[in-house]
Formats: sequence, structure tokens, C-alpha cells
Amino acid sequence: MSESANLSLIELETGPGPRASIVLMHGLGADGNDFVPLVDELDLGAVGPVRFVFPNAPSIPVTINGGYIMPAWYDIAPDRAREDEAGLRRSRAAIEAVLAREAARGIPPERTVLAGFSQGCAMALLTGLRHGQRLAGIVGMSGYLPLAGTLAAERSEANQATPIFLAHGRQDDVIAVERSLATRDALQALGYRVQWHDYPMGHSVCAQEVADLNRWLLDVLA
Repeated sequence: MSESANLSLIELETGPGPRASIVLMHGLGADGNDFVPLVDELDLGAVGPVRFVFPNAPSIPVTINGGYIMPAWYDIAPDRAREDEAGLRRSRAAIEAVLAREAARGIPPERTVLAGFSQGCAMALLTGLRHGQRLAGIVGMSGYLPLAGTLAAERSEANQATPIFLAHGRQDDVIAVERSLATRDALQALGYRVQWHDYPMGHSVCAQEVADLNRWLLDVLA
């Protein structure tokens, strides 16, 4: 366990001298350990050694859950249209610090993939599309684009051509697939290269999604 800015991090390397990094944010109420098994499920041997970084969100009161304190990247209100802009931007700054740390350790941004699930997906899209240096790719699983109204003005030209992998379950009863489809359409309208996948599942990750993600990662990190 290590730290970057105010986030604790779980890190795993598939071999010495990593040549690429994958930074993956978890969902609401979870922590970085949720996606640690993904390290063994992916076969990225053709890329060389990879460093996986799993940041842990801070624990904050979450309005939609009665103010219960839990790991969350930002607050969620019962009115989903009311976004926690301050919380989103605070977490974005913390994730930017993680990316800066990877660059300082010798993994250039163009060899770094920023990924997330659910709330983590929102953070990957929010941060990655505004990041000032080109990333290898952005992955959004079972989530949506937050602060969509400000993206056109705030997006970074550096990541205009960055590949984006979006995936969602068609039976998701936590974040409806329509929100993810709207995200896809909004990104494509702004000229982003989105690879879309949907699966017969709920708010989760399935084996076919991991296989599709594996192929995509091999492509963007080749």
C-alpha cells in the first residue's frame, strides 16, 4: 500500500521494470481490492511488465444512502441531475496526482490507461478527457460521463484522439444502460473514438467483457 496526494493506493506489478500502467478506480462503497483479481484475469504478456494501480476513494457522507459514510469519489443526491461538482473536481485533482506520480516513476502518459467502474468510470472519463497529456486509453465500465455540459469547453486537445472503451450491462438496475449510451453518443458527437460493448448482465463485470477489454488493451498498449 502506498499513497499519492490524499489517496491510498494498492499496486501490483506483473514483472520488474513496468513498461505500462493501468490506473483503475472502483465504484461506490467499494475499494481498490475489488479489481485486484483482474490482474490475473488479463493476459498482457505481449505488452511487457505492467503496473496496476488501484486508488482508494476517500470515505464521505453519501446523500442517497441517508448520509452514511462510505468510500465514494463524490456525493450522489436522490435527484441525479444535481451533480456534486465540487466533489468530482476534488477527486479529479487527486487522480491527476496519481497520473503525475506514474510519469515521475518513468511511465509516460502515452503508456498509461485510465480506467474505472461505476463511479470510477465517471472519474476516468472526467479526468482522462481533461488530462493535459495524451493517455494510451480511457476505459469506462458501467458508468457515465459526469459534468457533460462542461466537457466541450474543458476537454484537452491532447486526448482528442485517445481510444475509449465503454462497456455496460443491458440489465443494469443501478446505472441504466441508457445513461451509458447517452455518454457514448455525446462523446462520438465531439469526435472521440469510442469502442462500445454491452452485455446481458447487471451492474457487474463479466468474462466476455474482460476478454474484450484484454484485446483492446493489447491494441492500445502495443
